[in-house]
Amino acid sequence: MTVTIAYLGPEGTYSQLAALAYGLDLEQRTGQPAELRAMPSIPKAIQATAEGLTDLTLVPVENSTEGGVTTTLDTLWQLQQLKIHHAMVMPIRHALLSRAQQLSVVSMVYSHPQALSQCQIWLEHNLPQATLVATRSTTEALEHLADDGAIAAISSEWAAQLYSLPILAHNINDHIDNCTKFWVLKGSKPNIQALSGQYTSLAFSLPVNGPGALLKPLDVLARYGINLSRIESRPTKRSLGEYLFFVDLETNAHSPTGQQALSELLACTETLINFGTYNLVAVDPSLAATKAKAQSTQALL
Repeated sequence: MTVTIAYLGPEGTYSQLAALAYGLDLEQRTGQPAELRAMPSIPKAIQATAEGLTDLTLVPVENSTEGGVTTTLDTLWQLQQLKIHHAMVMPIRHALLSRAQQLSVVSMVYSHPQALSQCQIWLEHNLPQATLVATRSTTEALEHLADDGAIAAISSEWAAQLYSLPILAHNINDHIDNCTKFWVLKGSKPNIQALSGQYTSLAFSLPVNGPGALLKPLDVLARYGINLSRIESRPTKRSLGEYLFFVDLETNAHSPTGQQALSELLACTETLINFGTYNLVAVDPSLAATKAKAQSTQALL
């Protein structure tokens, strides 16, 4: 049975490359082919699975340079009904695409806010004269390249190949080890089997905004010897100064220790959401890029 996967489109985004890589891995592990469906935004991609329009959604959740992808976190908290099926980490290598012949003539650079931030130092040093403009995806940024020879976009070298666009500069991200973690989210469709794993992700709000309120749930994790690999706060959007917290734990929530810890967390939190226990999947994005390029070439024949 074909598994449908929603992702942030259009064709050529890093999310699509990650979804292609995950689809190849899924077919190798289960024999189930994947059908990818592009969505115009991260919330739309997540909602597609929440509403049963797709089996899975693949969305970015954390970057090694810029931290959490807040749109993903906020949408998951709002819906509170999807579970994490898998996690995967993919290296991100940005390129500057432009029809300009040299950097000095570039006056505007378009890209997704995350990509602009991940190249901030390079941009300040090499393109101090350029105005930075945010777009909904790194691929949407490419639409502006035809407007003016002084326009540039930050995207992937893979996207440059797909759309036959010139690359003015390679590997412009500020840090060599720039990578993004993606979550594969599942809804309640019966053809997606629930999994177990080594990692658990939670989100919780606190009953009071006072001294020691956050310490109590953290103390529970410490007493059970559960390592907290990530914690990130987001505003509750109810009142200034009120926050909820997203945490990644190195434990299986179905184990006796995990169950006892979750039981105690319920007593010291206002709302506790368990997004599920899952494994980290290692995939090869280069294989996915090769397949995507072949499919794109075949479609033109």
